[in-house]
This record gives sequence, structure tokens and C-alpha cells, in this order.
Amino acid sequence: MQYRPLGRTGVKVSPYCLGAMMFGGIGNPDHDDCIRIIHKALDSGVNLIDTADRYSAGESEVIVGKALKGRRDTVVLATKVHGPMGEDPNQQGNSRRWIVQAVEASLRRLQTDHIDLYQIHRPAPDTDIEETLSALTDLIRAGKVRAIGSSTFPASEMVEAQWVSERRGLARFRTEQPPYSILNRGVEREVLPLCQSYGMGALVWSPLAKGLLTGRYRRNQAPPDSLRVKVFPEQMGDARNLDAVERLVPIAEAAGLSLTHLAMAFVMAHPGVTSAILGPRTMAQLDDLLAGAEVVLSDDLLDRIDEVVAPGTDSGPMGAMYAPPAVSQPGLRRRPLAERAAA
Repeated sequence: MQYRPLGRTGVKVSPYCLGAMMFGGIGNPDHDDCIRIIHKALDSGVNLIDTADRYSAGESEVIVGKALKGRRDTVVLATKVHGPMGEDPNQQGNSRRWIVQAVEASLRRLQTDHIDLYQIHRPAPDTDIEETLSALTDLIRAGKVRAIGSSTFPASEMVEAQWVSERRGLARFRTEQPPYSILNRGVEREVLPLCQSYGMGALVWSPLAKGLLTGRYRRNQAPPDSLRVKVFPEQMGDARNLDAVERLVPIAEAAGLSLTHLAMAFVMAHPGVTSAILGPRTMAQLDDLLAGAEVVLSDDLLDRIDEVVAPGTDSGPMGAMYAPPAVSQPGLRRRPLAERAAA
């Protein structure tokens, strides 16, 4: 593999990152099988592994920790904090109180003394970004974390975080982990250009649009028995997404490619993308993804994809996206009824 710089950290990472979300109860509960998948990825040249504390309630980190015994020094290990890890309302979020607890728990599960890339999984509107960056800076100074990053942050909050870091002399986010695929190209407008402007690495998640770009989900066909269908029914059954898939299939076939390999090569073609996160649940899925690692799309193919989903747009809804309060809370976008009536 041709290793790429992880932003301006000086670290080199593989263009494919092994995502560990499907390791554990939510996907593959067989620890030994998951470890074999991890070892196969490492043996194939992948040197970046991404997980999170909340994946299968910590089980994913446990599996990754087992798999890295004796191999830790050659792996760039990334995990995340933010999601709920219990019933206590303070066992989640981006506060200093929670971050300093959560990192210790992640270190124990991962069986390591440091995390190479510690990422904030989502923004927390109720927490000052300075509070978060200050805690992360202390973790870097303590040697428990090497670099920090964000995940699924709006462009405005990425900029704010960079400004706060500069004004307060705090460590800055070195990476962003945005969703990016042929079906979800909204990050091309601001997020990926910002990564390039600030020298941030971009580790893109869901390059297969949660499986929509594997060819298993087709228009006028019953969807497979999939967890994603249950969790993200709006996205997986959206007519616009399925129509786009129907237009992409013949493009892939004419190029002699599977839809999966077309989709992966598409995200890797963007100059702002550092690494694409693979999320295999089985060895067969990993083998198929790795088989397309050398695929390069011509300008003509990329132009044809642009005709299906225009640059900087989403074909349909994207599950698991971050919705800021101004969008998710009606009270922040509606004047009080009495005031509206008086007008």
C-alpha cells in the first residue's frame, strides 16, 4: 500500500482504515473470528484501526486490544469518546469530567498505555469546546494520547475548534472523520476543503453508504435481513438512494468493476481524503474490499458518477448524521406562537 500522511502529524497511514464497529455484539460476536479479520487486515498492509468506546458497549475495544498483543507498536490506533456508556447522564458527552474517565477505560480495554488518535465522536452543544480541548491537551501532555480529532463535526464547528486552539494555546484537532460516499457528497462543499486548508487528515466513514453501494439493496426488491434496515429505515429504503444505485450499477458493470469497488475507489479519488474506513463483519467482506484496493477511476468514470449524484450534494437522507440544535429542536427555529400571531 502507498501510505499517506495523517494530516501534518508526521504519521503515515494506509489508505484503507480497518473500522471495528462490527466487532462485538452488534455485528460479529465471535472474538476469535474478529481477531483473525484484524490480523488479515494488518498482514495486508493496513496499519490504521479505528474503534470507539460505545461500539458494542466497549466490546469492540476489548477485541481490538486482544488482537494487538505483540503488534501494538506497528499500528496507528484510533478510538473515540462521546456516546453514552451507562445510565448515568454524566457517562457521556465531551466534558472534562467524562473524557478523563473514558480515556482510562478505553486504555484498559485496549490493553495499551497510549492512544494514537483520540477523537470526539460528535459535537456536544452543551459543552464549551475550550473545555473539551483543554482536557484533551492535558491527555496529550500526560502521554496517554498522541493526537486528537473530531468526527462528524459541521464545518463551522471545525473552524471554531481551530480558532479556540490557537487563541488558548491548546492542542488542535488533527483529523476529522466525516461521512462520505457517492450517495452522500455534502462534505465536498466545506468539510473536506477545510481539512485541506487546516492540514487535517480526513478518515471518511460509511464509504459504502451503510451497504447501499454493495449492490444488495435494489429498487423493487425486498431488502436483505439487515440491522441497518432496522436502524436506518429512512435511508435504506429511500427512493432517491435506490434510484441512484440503479444508475450506478451499469456504470460499474461497463467498467468491469463491482459496485463496491467503484464506490471505494470514488472516495479515495478525492485529494482531501486520507483514508477510507472499512467496516467488515466477516472475512469474506474484508477480502472483497481489499481486492479493490488498487482500483483507480478514470476522469470519464468520475464524470459519469457526477451525473448521477452531483458534487457537493446528497442523493437522499444519511443515517447517523449530526443534527445541530438549530435543526433538531423546533423551539430554536420557531418564534413563540403568541409572537407569530401578533405579527
